[in-house]
Amino acid sequence: MAGSCRIIGRPLRRAVRGIAALLLLAGGAAAAASTSPTEVVKATINEVIHILSDEAMKQPGRLKERRKLLEDVIGRRFDYEEMSKRSLASHWKNLSEVERQEFVEVFRAFLSHTYGGKIEGYSGEQVQYLQERLEGAYAEVRTKIVSNKVSLPMDYRLIGKADDWRVYDVVADGISLVRNYRGQFDKIIRESSYADLVEKLRKKSEDIKAPKTGMR
Repeated sequence: MAGSCRIIGRPLRRAVRGIAALLLLAGGAAAAASTSPTEVVKATINEVIHILSDEAMKQPGRLKERRKLLEDVIGRRFDYEEMSKRSLASHWKNLSEVERQEFVEVFRAFLSHTYGGKIEGYSGEQVQYLQERLEGAYAEVRTKIVSNKVSLPMDYRLIGKADDWRVYDVVADGISLVRNYRGQFDKIIRESSYADLVEKLRKKSEDIKAPKTGMR
């Protein structure tokens, strides 16, 4: 994996696009554990769509404000620590507490900046809620994104923590976000170093951080 531009694998790029990226980053207000995982997913998706559908927020001068709103929504729903732990796999145990906190923040920024622009490609696609599976503290909600041009399976994997359901992985068209990054991160660490991985993530995030003024 030479070069930060290849941190996002091609299979994931094909699977997560437009509305897929929207649902990948869907967040929302805290939900009690008594609320079903499907209800949580549906509520969070509706919140993101509400922000994206707000005509006032589509003005070029409010793009940064809209991005911030979306990032706040994302942060309330995604369990970035769990995602980081699973993406680093065995390498996680070798990190100090300070290094773990640093990686969680770097990975959070990387995901937010990487998919922040893609979610703005939403153009009225519909979401079908297909099935919910529960197994102890874990749940999976299967959905499908449907439009005239796309029919894309999207599965959400959640974990129950502190009376809330938090997303720790998303499977888009059969491609697991966590598994995809796990393979890439492991390759970078083994061929170079953990420090190099952090630097690549940080640089990639900074390269795409500033919204383009031409976007609506």
